[in-house]
Amino acid sequence: MQKQAAGMGNPLLEAGSFSTGNRIAFRHEGRVVEPIAGQFMFDFSARDNVVTRSAVPMVKPGPIPADVAGLFAQGIAFEEDPNTQVQAIAAYQRVLELDPEHAAAHINLGTLHYNRQDYTLAEKHYRAAVTIDPRYALAYFDLGNVLDETGRVTEAIQAYNTALQLAPTYGDAHYNVALAYEKVREPRKALKHWRAYVKLDTSGPWAVHARNQIQRIMQADGLRLVYKQTS
Repeated sequence: MQKQAAGMGNPLLEAGSFSTGNRIAFRHEGRVVEPIAGQFMFDFSARDNVVTRSAVPMVKPGPIPADVAGLFAQGIAFEEDPNTQVQAIAAYQRVLELDPEHAAAHINLGTLHYNRQDYTLAEKHYRAAVTIDPRYALAYFDLGNVLDETGRVTEAIQAYNTALQLAPTYGDAHYNVALAYEKVREPRKALKHWRAYVKLDTSGPWAVHARNQIQRIMQADGLRLVYKQTS
């Protein structure tokens, strides 16, 4: 799983794991991954339903573990059920009360707020994570996502590139920074990352789009060369 999600330091702590048939799969960032084959799987749970933004009450789940590790594990368990997202938030908030330097709790809490479209709180927690652990590639990737979502594409590119400096095989970061470069009309820079992505993901659902983008950019550059030679 560390190979598939290069931004992770400890997948067993930072992503939800569960059995599916005779295999172990991980749920991370709204997607289900079977790490041995490196394949994304269909998720038939209701987890991907849209959650509307609303106030976040403090819910006291019980029984409440007394230690940070237990609370963090409880938060991950609550995240697995779309009906207990508020309890997950409460669990991670309790973790941060006990250990304000818990970078992974900041990440998971930030993602819960991101999914609720509360981008201000999401950014707050992602920035806290990169401050606590400047070598946390996943934190920079998630920060890039919220910056991109809020229209700060140039800053998002910087965050994605920092993630890639820390984890050069981070496929999702290559993919997202390529999209960001396309937005700012820098196709040559995007091309580099589309090519890197298809080397890391040869058959996934996003590989087709990446290959199409490579072909489109190459064709556009070829047309420009023809135009320059004949003008």
